[in-house]
Amino acid sequence: MSISVVRSPIQGAPDTHAIEPGHSRFKECLSATPPSRRTTPDSQADDRDDRDDSVPDGGTAAWLIVVGGWCAMFSSYGWLHSIGVFQNYYQNVMFPGYPASTIAWIPSFEVFFMLALGPIVGRLSDTFGPRAVIIGGSFFHIFGVMMASISTKYYQILLAQGVCSPIGLCAIAQPVLSVMPSWFNKRRGLAYGIISSSGVGFGWAMRITAFMMLLFLIVAGLTVRERVPPRPEVLNREVLLHPFRDVNMVVLLVGGTLLSFGVWCPSNYIVTSSLAEGMQTNLSQYLVSIQNAGSLLGRFFSGIFADKFGPYNSFIFLTACCGILVLALWMPGTSNSAIIVFDILFGITSGAYYTLVVALVAPIAPPQEIGYWAGLNFFFASIAGLVTGSIGGAILAHDDGSYWGMKVYSGVLLLVGSVIVLGTRLRLTGLVLCAKC
Repeated sequence: MSISVVRSPIQGAPDTHAIEPGHSRFKECLSATPPSRRTTPDSQADDRDDRDDSVPDGGTAAWLIVVGGWCAMFSSYGWLHSIGVFQNYYQNVMFPGYPASTIAWIPSFEVFFMLALGPIVGRLSDTFGPRAVIIGGSFFHIFGVMMASISTKYYQILLAQGVCSPIGLCAIAQPVLSVMPSWFNKRRGLAYGIISSSGVGFGWAMRITAFMMLLFLIVAGLTVRERVPPRPEVLNREVLLHPFRDVNMVVLLVGGTLLSFGVWCPSNYIVTSSLAEGMQTNLSQYLVSIQNAGSLLGRFFSGIFADKFGPYNSFIFLTACCGILVLALWMPGTSNSAIIVFDILFGITSGAYYTLVVALVAPIAPPQEIGYWAGLNFFFASIAGLVTGSIGGAILAHDDGSYWGMKVYSGVLLLVGSVIVLGTRLRLTGLVLCAKC
């Protein structure tokens, strides 16, 4: 079967590879190859071959990457999404004399450092391959968790769990997300969905968790590898500024950043807001687990939807649903049943935010720079992770403890962010509403 290359007439849009005559020009936006910044025809041809022609889309080696990726994501994002439990323990057991705003810096630092180092880790992964980066990250993460397990002072927990561990988390998760496009094309969404679905006393609980993650990270370190050998390049200004000169990427960054500010509010405040509505403590303590269970389903099925309808279509629809749920269900909902239903549905729909970020970057980034471009998304999201707690607290203080304003803030940002990401999708497909992208 011959493969023809069709030049997109839309300025700024990537080249689209039509598999057969008669196919929609943008039907395979998921696997589209962007124009390379390299000027030599040979290198452009190599990039296209790397991106489409020889992508396995299955086989033992590719599925082993998924197994290792699942183990890595279980030990990174799975750990990160338990921060609400830690904040409650620190505030009520370890450091009851500290104000909640001070305790909140521990999870805020954890989110910030995990996401902020994305461009650096992505560049290291692009240059040296994912395995070395994952092994180094595993050391930082396990060491940080072990140190947190024996810590008794606030500053010790802040350094161990808020700084050391998340540096490792970033080095574990980022290479896994960046390497998937070179192994999967048509099944890329499914692969992302699978790897993203992984989410006694305090001291031993931390140590047992660390040993369990160490086992998973050994599997990840042995199985995750690049398909195309990395091409070490000198880091220069052109490489650093390249994504900021791509309009599609800039629009995606703006939309993704606004979504980040909106999506963290329900995750951070679902427990305290439910208590304010009169929910009993013994029930509210399960809300984080309920939301994570919903997110588990959402991450898996959003990957399947991305393969069927395209990553942009799936991402935009599901994140817009997040905003609608916040405004239409979380805001007016005061009963236990309404809060629990919102918690489940928000977990399901927000799964796309965590699963499909790199899948959005893959169609517009040069293959050899996917790690760096994806890392920029995480870097700007880290800013939201760092300050969302403070912003939410300020809104609560301004409204005399009412959560109404904070819920409006979250829902509006989710909707606006979804609309802005839609702008990137329209630049790729034009005004073709039914295009798979």
